[in-house]
Amino acid sequence: MRFMDRDFLLDTHTAQKLYHTYAEAQPIFDYHNHLSPKNIAEHRRFHDLTELWLEGDHYKWRAMRANGVEEKYITGDTTPYEKFAAWAGVMPKLVGCPLYHWTHLELQRYFGIDEPLTPDSAKRIWDQARDMVRGEGFDAVSLLKKAEVRVLCTTDDPADTLEWHKKIAVDDSIPFRVCPSFRPDRYLAEPEGAAAKALCEKYGTDDLNAALEKALDYFAENGCLVSDHGFSAFPYRESAGFSALLRSLGKAYAQRGVVMQLHLGPIRNVSPRLFGLIGADAGGDSVGLTTNPYDLAAFLGDLERENALPRTILYNLNPADNRMLATMAADFAPTVQFGAAWWLNDHLRGIEAQLQELMETGALGASVGMLTDSRSFTSFVRHEYFRRILCRVLGRIVENGLYPADAEALGMIVSNVCYCNAERFFQSKPLLDQRDHGVTAAEGKQPDFCKGQKEIE
Repeated sequence: MRFMDRDFLLDTHTAQKLYHTYAEAQPIFDYHNHLSPKNIAEHRRFHDLTELWLEGDHYKWRAMRANGVEEKYITGDTTPYEKFAAWAGVMPKLVGCPLYHWTHLELQRYFGIDEPLTPDSAKRIWDQARDMVRGEGFDAVSLLKKAEVRVLCTTDDPADTLEWHKKIAVDDSIPFRVCPSFRPDRYLAEPEGAAAKALCEKYGTDDLNAALEKALDYFAENGCLVSDHGFSAFPYRESAGFSALLRSLGKAYAQRGVVMQLHLGPIRNVSPRLFGLIGADAGGDSVGLTTNPYDLAAFLGDLERENALPRTILYNLNPADNRMLATMAADFAPTVQFGAAWWLNDHLRGIEAQLQELMETGALGASVGMLTDSRSFTSFVRHEYFRRILCRVLGRIVENGLYPADAEALGMIVSNVCYCNAERFFQSKPLLDQRDHGVTAAEGKQPDFCKGQKEIE
């Protein structure tokens, strides 16, 4: 078997046909990532693979630390090549790790390099990739175009001026939408803190809730499709102030058609040493306890009773919450979705487990699919990784006789989960059609569905 070849992860004939016919050419709707809108607006160019790959990527930092790499080669002041060589030195040890797969998919898709990254190949790959990165077609916008991105949603503080999003919106050389996402975490965590007071001052009010709603209006005027909340614990009902503010935000999202994302269950900044040395978002977070289902159900139920439940996506970091969130999303369907395998679950086993829950609750065909949750401009191979696993799961079901080889039905599921459901769920088409770049998101590169009850040959 060839290493990560054309049929990587596609271990049945049906999986291969589904992927190459329906999934492979789908565009990308990336509704949650941490890309810098400034880098997009400025068409940022990169100097080498360290800038492109290792700068700010705490997934890689975490793996390097796990394998004994000194911090100076991760976030220190060593040379770019020394950092890259340290990453290459770790690669052969990452058997079964999604970082190994993502790294080689990125080498293949963006650089045409099929050679495994090892200490022996590091200098060759570095030199070849460096020359390509410094040439044409490797600025931030070109990389996103190459990935067939149609929409991406960055992660932004309510106090943001959105100046970069505004510049992107009038740049006719950028053929995709870059939408801000509303992330009010620090205001919920510290409603009396300096940031909350500054936001109130900015919007001329003493009421934090009013300030957040005014900020949300500003975001919505500038194309915001989605909000994002992250909770280590979900103290709904425990804290009256927190509950009232979160409920008010939920209503505000519903009124403005903004999707609400709830990311549940991480323990942040576990290592005091690492946090003191580097700060947050450095690879020092881990899986927390399961989310209290009664509190989550109370929150969603309170909003539903007031006819104010926004479209919502639930994500869990503790895999023990899979069944709970999948069934709770089904309780509030079609308004609420069980989201993609998130962060430390974003691997072969984690994605398969999430898809299994969706299938067993009857919700797979309505799923909004995958997102990158990444700071890297080449991370969009994660959509390919997910799509291959989706087709792998469906292929096995068909070839085990659990579902007919109905190309039309299966193709519809694959196409919808890979792209179309996200476009519908986030109701983005009116935004996309405001500017004509020669192709609408609905047209994209979506292949025609097979006609009739045609079996996969």
